[in-house]
Amino acid sequence: MTMKQAFEKAKPYLGIISLQFGYAGMYIITMVSLKKGMSHYILVVYRHLVATLVIAPFALFLERKTRPKLTLSIFLKITLLGLLEPVIEQNLYYVGMKYTSATFAAATVNILPAITFIMAVIFRIERVNLKQLHSIAKVIGTAITVMGAMVMTLYKGPIVNILWYSSADGTSHHDDGGAASGSDHHWAIGTIMLLACIVGWSGFFILQSITLKQYPAELSLTTLICLMGMLQGTAVALAFERDMSAWIIGFDSKLLAAVYSGVVCSGIAYYVQGVVNKSRGPVFITAFSPLSMIITAILGAIVLAEKVHLGSLIGAMIIVVGLYSVVWGKSKDPLPNDGHDHIKDGKIQIQKHDHELPIVVGNLSRTSSVSDGGPIKGSIKISLTNT
Repeated sequence: MTMKQAFEKAKPYLGIISLQFGYAGMYIITMVSLKKGMSHYILVVYRHLVATLVIAPFALFLERKTRPKLTLSIFLKITLLGLLEPVIEQNLYYVGMKYTSATFAAATVNILPAITFIMAVIFRIERVNLKQLHSIAKVIGTAITVMGAMVMTLYKGPIVNILWYSSADGTSHHDDGGAASGSDHHWAIGTIMLLACIVGWSGFFILQSITLKQYPAELSLTTLICLMGMLQGTAVALAFERDMSAWIIGFDSKLLAAVYSGVVCSGIAYYVQGVVNKSRGPVFITAFSPLSMIITAILGAIVLAEKVHLGSLIGAMIIVVGLYSVVWGKSKDPLPNDGHDHIKDGKIQIQKHDHELPIVVGNLSRTSSVSDGGPIKGSIKISLTNT
């Protein structure tokens, strides 16, 4: 395998892993802005306004010749995509994070692969064959992941000191023992919000995978999702935020949160996820979410002095075990289009492995046999071309 081939194979992994670092930074930055009084409804609007302005020029220029026609069916799917992730998922996530913590919110995202896997099986995007070991690993891993999420959600446990400068009594710099009962009530509401947002996020990945088959222009799709998310988010924000002064932001953490999350976690993230989704599927995209939990836990303890509870750590460890069982099973799946024939420009293209030459079959008029697909009617002309 050459260096170029190795890099091409590693690109999906590098892209998704890089996004986890970006998400970890977003969790911390947005938590700071929310604690300083920024409305999460308005943050969603500004986030996707920034993303639209940044991505649109690239989409208009780079995909001007390859952009498919925008049909009514595709437009309705994009509208739903803009509602699912930019509006519903993000607003629920910000409320949940505000009521719990950035670390807990990032840990909750670990059930995203399990929910996405279940949805992918329901919509027949993911196939499960219980006679194959890697399919069994995916199913068992999904069950373990859900169990870990339940432990993390239902069991809070004592505070765990994970940094050397933590206080001896187990409290963090922001600990307030007098607000225990109110905090527990908000924690439960925040947990429900986070779980609901995960379902919406999973639905977004499934619908994105379906839409990309009809509209395979990742940059244009990203721009349209951000645009629709901004428009629908504005309607929601105007309905819930009656104080017009809340829309005013300066050169502070609120502006940083809008720009950072818009560029990195909406614009770039939607595009990278679209590219990887088209080649590896939605389950692969969500398989690396534990990495953001680890990064966020470290940053949250350092920057925000957040409390880390034993239940979150135990649940997270269980989730990681189950998750990487899913990842291992997913790695054994054949890549999309492997071993499948395609028809293009009236010719049958038989897909071969990387070290084999592609075969093009044309001029059909009588019966012959090609590959393992059975008889094909036609006088067959085979041309071998190097790629």
